[in-house]
Parts: sequence; structure tokens; C-alpha cells
Amino acid sequence: MGGAVLRSRGLTKVYRTGEVEVHALRGVDLDLDESELIVLVGPSGSGKSTLLNILGGLDTPTAGQVFFRDRELTAYDESRLTRYRRKHVGFVFQFYNLIPGLTATENVALVTEIADAPMAPEEALRLVGLGERLEHFPAQLSGGEQQRVAIARAIAKRPEVLLCDEPTGALDSATGILVLEAIEQVNRELGTTTALITHNIGISEMADRVLHFGDGRIVDVRANATRRPARELSW
Repeated sequence: MGGAVLRSRGLTKVYRTGEVEVHALRGVDLDLDESELIVLVGPSGSGKSTLLNILGGLDTPTAGQVFFRDRELTAYDESRLTRYRRKHVGFVFQFYNLIPGLTATENVALVTEIADAPMAPEEALRLVGLGERLEHFPAQLSGGEQQRVAIARAIAKRPEVLLCDEPTGALDSATGILVLEAIEQVNRELGTTTALITHNIGISEMADRVLHFGDGRIVDVRANATRRPARELSW
């Protein structure tokens, strides 16, 4: 692996509702390395999604710094954050957010039309194992296939970073494995730095590193000696 693609230092996030303060992050330091696949685990409310949203430029911290390569994201205004998200980051969420009236190819093309040097939508779909589903509409696809369309859409612009928040949360184990295989393949073939949030501790075996969150902090970091293939996972 190369150097860090994303770094956070002293990352803190406080949400205020009236006089109530919720500390979502409490001084998080983290490096995400080139081509690395990390898995983030921990209870709901421990700060995992808040961290990913800040790293992806969807949210801003209350204090601390985030760097993308040698650029400080925390110094960016909203316009520059939008460009950062558009050019460098792919997002995959628990729900697929596909447009029902567009085919799989057309859903992916929504991203490639605004990217600088995208892959063809068909190429992205083949990469995630959907080469036979190019002209299918979301209603004609299973949940796992729809999620793989969402992954194809996220990676078609060739982002340096792929952020996945509970990508298998709405899927059964067998279908979730297919989605994880797609993420694994993107990480391996494109070298995309990948961070994946999950509640299923078994998924952590496919990672280079596993980060355990608790109460807004990283409470434990474990490196896997070897990455277990997604097809061998179970939960």
C-alpha cells in the first residue's frame, strides 16, 4: 500500500438541539491508506456514520482537520466540497436510491455524464457482475442486484475513495455476500481505498484493518494477517 489518501486529526463533532449536546465524535485520528479496505464496527450511535460523512465531504466537523492527500478538506467551502465529492468520492448506502424509470445502464450514466474521466456504464456494471442486466429496470432486479447497480454507479467515475454505509444492511446473508464480492473486486481491480460500515462482525474478516468504535472514539484497531474472501464469509 502507498501513503494515506485520507487523514483525520482530532476530529470532533457535536450536534446541538437547544441546550442538549450530543458528542458524535470525540477527537478521532485516522489514516486511510492507498488501496486499503477497512471495516468499521461498533454499536449504533458510536460515530461510524458521522465519521464517513465527514471524510466524504457530506458533513463538516465541529473541530479537527481532514486531509485528502495534501489538501485540507476542513478549509473548503461548500462549493469546493461539492467538487471533491463529485470527483474523488463514491458513496454506497443501505438503500439503493435508484431511479425506477431508468435502466441499470441509465442509472449509472447519471454519474458518468458529469465525471471527468469515467468508465463506460456497461464496464462498471460488468465489473460488479451485472453484464447480463444492463437494460433491466430496478423493479426487474433483486435487492442484491439493485445494490450492485448502486456500487457500479459509485465507482463508474473512478473515485479514489469508496465509502459504504451498511451496504448489506437490507439484504440476507447470501445476497449480501454477492454485494461484498462486488466491493472486494472494485478494491482489488481498481485499487479504490474503501471504508465499509457494518453491524455484522463476520464481515470484518475481509478487511485489511478493523476499526472498533465506541462513544465517538476508535477504541480498538486490529489488522488482519490475511484478508478472507467475501465468498467465505457468513453471519
